[in-house]
Amino acid sequence: MTTTEYDVIVIGAGPVGENVADRVVRGGLTAAIVERELVGGECSYWACMPTKALLRSASALRAARHLPGAREAVTGDLDAAAVLGRRDSFASHWKDDGQVSWLDSAGIALHRGQGRIVSTRVVEVTDADGATARLTARHAVVVATGSSALLPDIPGLREAAPWSSRQAASARSVPGRLVVIGGGVVATEMATAFAALGSAVTVLARDGVLPSVEPFAGELVTESLREAGVTVRLGVEAVAVNRDDSGTVHIETADGERFDADEVLVAIGRTPNTQDLGLETVGLAPGAWLPVDDTLRVVGGGDWLYAAGDVNRRVLLTHQGKYQARAAGDVIVARAKGATVEDGRWGRHVATADERAVPQVVFTDPEIASVGLTAAAAAAAGLRTRVVDYDLGAVAGASLHADGYKGHARMVVDEDRSVVVGFTVAGPDVAELLHAATIAIVGEVPLDRLWHAVPAYPTVSEVWLRLLETYGR
Repeated sequence: MTTTEYDVIVIGAGPVGENVADRVVRGGLTAAIVERELVGGECSYWACMPTKALLRSASALRAARHLPGAREAVTGDLDAAAVLGRRDSFASHWKDDGQVSWLDSAGIALHRGQGRIVSTRVVEVTDADGATARLTARHAVVVATGSSALLPDIPGLREAAPWSSRQAASARSVPGRLVVIGGGVVATEMATAFAALGSAVTVLARDGVLPSVEPFAGELVTESLREAGVTVRLGVEAVAVNRDDSGTVHIETADGERFDADEVLVAIGRTPNTQDLGLETVGLAPGAWLPVDDTLRVVGGGDWLYAAGDVNRRVLLTHQGKYQARAAGDVIVARAKGATVEDGRWGRHVATADERAVPQVVFTDPEIASVGLTAAAAAAAGLRTRVVDYDLGAVAGASLHADGYKGHARMVVDEDRSVVVGFTVAGPDVAELLHAATIAIVGEVPLDRLWHAVPAYPTVSEVWLRLLETYGR
């Protein structure tokens, strides 16, 4: 067995692992990355990029149909084959040559295979042929293996070969009938996409539609899905699934209903990819999430083991994982060189934004863009808040953007500090509004100063002025 030594070993070559390794190398250390699937990870091939490519064409078509003059030029429906083809290009046709080339250019060594921790700072990699190589880290091992779709213990479900987010994102054809079990982000985005592509979609949302966002946003999405022909059943739980010899899937619910489909998508949550990493050799539980301290070091894992991205369960979003990766890579370099560790709130070596300044866009129709705390979360955190709402469709820029524009905006203010701690906006094409709110929350900009951030007229961003006017000066 060959043994190779590096300063840092990263298990997982998704966006998070790539960013950790890149920061380490930029800091003057050596790094190796271990990957058992495609370099680039879930986001590149089965999540962020291909799913948004599936959604974008329908979004552009809807926008055109809401504008007189443009709607008259639209003479047909979506070309499903063309949409899937564009999706394929954004998934690089499920080939990772470009990402591997980037690793080479960045000076990061790649070891393909299953990585397992076998002792302190030692990782063994078993490749597809069964050959094993041993890697030793001088300073740190970073687990960045992400998460997978959670499959519930519903009788018959596994035997029915359900879709997870991966199969939905990489589908080769559009099913005539699709049942979606779940009501979260993946469930609603894929319901939006496949309904637009021609599927008859049914959503079984036991816990409601988008229950973690502001209620008004979930209600707008539910209304829109129904207007698009999607059957949305709230509070309905699937209790049995069966795929018959003809390929039809039968889903039975707790209240005795039955739904038939060509495919069933399960989108109820995620589970950590930690089952086969050798965690038991260092006293940690296989298959469990990896809790970390503020500098992303694994609690109970020694001073050399770090975890970044989904696997630590702080925030299951690619951009937050990459944010964590930058902090983790930089702190590993600082500790290796004996430099000062900046681990105070908003310091260079911590991921403070994970706590109260997480931005997210749900690419449904309408889009939902949010950052910080919802009104309910702020109240639960004990903050003395004031909630400010405004009809987004009443903003001049929105009326120009589309006839019949329907949307809503909410600002949550911490009254004791006079700063914004939460912002949610729902409406067509609102994603690009989000970063202004993120800056206001991260920067803890006082409302008195926000009055001087004048939005251009006539843009949808004028909603900031309307929210401040509603709040009062």
